[in-house]
Amino acid sequence: MDDANVSDFPLRQFIGMTLERTAPGLATARASAGPVHHNPHGFVHGGVVFTLVDTSMGAAVMSMLPEGQRCSTIECQVRFLRPVTVADLTCVTTVVKPGRRVFHLESRVTTSDGTVVAIGSGSFAVVDL
Repeated sequence: MDDANVSDFPLRQFIGMTLERTAPGLATARASAGPVHHNPHGFVHGGVVFTLVDTSMGAAVMSMLPEGQRCSTIECQVRFLRPVTVADLTCVTTVVKPGRRVFHLESRVTTSDGTVVAIGSGSFAVVDL
């Protein structure tokens, strides 16, 4: 499957996220978060961080699937450890357990200085086209 088709979608562009599959079962999403990403309290909206996690999880699963299969989120949990105002955010996701029909994943979102701002876990269903 062509990476350009998977990683180019309107929400990615809106957030300013980049996405790459760095190895089978490993994906990274990045965004430079600033005032345009803030909630009413002046912090980066949790939905932005969640989107980095969910999107990198999908990319990590897709990096291990053969042609003719896709994936869909079953559940995704994000634990926010500290608020962010302005930062270059990086979300690294690893497949913990690939299954025939369900994949389990973990993510870590950090700032450029290595501060962990969120962690995530999720399960994705494998879908035949």
